[in-house]
Amino acid sequence: MNKNILYSAITGILTAGTLIAASAKAAEALVVCKEQERCYGVSKASKNDCSTSSSVCAGTAKQDYQKDAWVYLPKGSCEKLAGGSLAAPGAAKKK
Repeated sequence: MNKNILYSAITGILTAGTLIAASAKAAEALVVCKEQERCYGVSKASKNDCSTSSSVCAGTAKQDYQKDAWVYLPKGSCEKLAGGSLAAPGAAKKK
């Protein structure tokens, strides 16, 4: 019976370690996203990060530099690229 308690304790410690590592990884991903921005109109065909006007999946852009396909780029670099835009096509302009 003492072995069962020991095995349960070890399993609990390993599970807690795994959850802590997963939480740290998720927090790191959020920081990376905050340092990046969506850049429209610069991705190659099927290299977009997510959604277009006709699809909700990554990697579905049908042509190079499709205006409604976006990729994440480091902040400040999108508008330096030819054709790069921070706004989705058809989005209302900010005044």
